[in-house]
Amino acid sequence: MTSTPVSASASTSGVPSPSPFGRTAAAMITPFRADGGLDLDGAQRLAAHLVGEGCDGLVLSGTTGESPTTTDAEKEALIRAVVEAVGDRARITAGVGTSDTRHTVELARTAERAGAHGLLVAAPAYSCPGQEAVAHHLRTVADATALPVMLYDIPGRTGAGTALTADTLRRLAEHPRVQGVKDCAYDLMKSATVLATTGLAHYAGCDEQALPLRAMGAVGCVSTVANAAPREVRAVLDAYDAADPAGATRRYLRLVPLIEAMMGAGHPGAVTAKALLNVLGLPAGPVRAPLLAAGPEITSELATALKTAQQ
Repeated sequence: MTSTPVSASASTSGVPSPSPFGRTAAAMITPFRADGGLDLDGAQRLAAHLVGEGCDGLVLSGTTGESPTTTDAEKEALIRAVVEAVGDRARITAGVGTSDTRHTVELARTAERAGAHGLLVAAPAYSCPGQEAVAHHLRTVADATALPVMLYDIPGRTGAGTALTADTLRRLAEHPRVQGVKDCAYDLMKSATVLATTGLAHYAGCDEQALPLRAMGAVGCVSTVANAAPREVRAVLDAYDAADPAGATRRYLRLVPLIEAMMGAGHPGAVTAKALLNVLGLPAGPVRAPLLAAGPEITSELATALKTAQQ
């Protein structure tokens, strides 16, 4: 079975074309119980909450989902639980990236069996393969299932040596199941080149670039901030797509203090998102080591920034 490629270009109404990954996708945290175990009931409640508050996509087992410290069995159980909770109300994309091609393929096939609607795959870290090897790795994963693939372009986590170049992204876009890219490269020229020369559904993977990249033609965002402020994140895209760029800008700028508090304070997004969700009384629980929970001062600053964003 081959999925039909999806264009990232906007329709004549200014609204992005449909994508197999949604438009406002939350990079969902993975809830844990107080004892550190996987909280599947909490994951279902959180997923239902995020969808009910405006997210039409959920990305599981990304970095914000603490994928480095969850087991393969936990990742599978998480997919099954979330798919059961939200059904067809949102597109569920499973992070399956590892530094081992064989392992990544196994995770991809497991995600497909568990009911995921798509896959998120990053370039391998640590071994620093060249561009041909990176492309081979990603094509091999795309060949392994019938699911659409979102490439994860994040040099900060995979190393400059394995950053996806514009040429590699163009070549990978020729694969029928490579249908999107989550852009965390902080390289607007590369983003513009990929938008201009491929049909990939382009997503801002960094919250501060959600509106700038949408203005360049991106489909939407994969947002860590949406864990705590899903309505506010979606409102930015809704305003822009309603031909109200000034309104989109106002909403975006109102979010900036929260984005800075969550993503710019030297704490990983998993830490700050869980701190806010715990304040809000939503399922989150602790982070797993080596991450450390946000202290009272940071949590207070986060809560203040969230209130500002919601005004």
